[in-house]
Amino acid sequence: MNPAAPQQVESRAMSDFARIMQGAPVPGRSPGGHPPRINLDQDHLKNSLGQLVLTLVKLLHELLERQGIRRIEAGSLTDDQIERLGLTLMRQAQEIDWLRQEFGLAEEDLNLDLGPLGQIL
Repeated sequence: MNPAAPQQVESRAMSDFARIMQGAPVPGRSPGGHPPRINLDQDHLKNSLGQLVLTLVKLLHELLERQGIRRIEAGSLTDDQIERLGLTLMRQAQEIDWLRQEFGLAEEDLNLDLGPLGQIL
């Protein structure tokens, strides 16, 4: 093996991924196949990244809500802590909704399809 020669890794999955990212049809798939889950067109890059980031933020928000509910049900929070938690989560939800509207995204746009794993939210 020549250390100066660049190493290349080639696999069917990687070449399929490259074709999808370039908008080319992938062999073995229907020509009408599924649309991309996130549009990476340069004209829509801002919204695509915004969609991805907001989806992750919303996922984290929902996880925080669930953890808060668990702690409330376990009785490990005082009434004052419960009040602050509720207000914080409410403000977070409002901010996420405001940002979603700023990016021109619908609520369902933040629920990405992960294929066999199902919907993210």
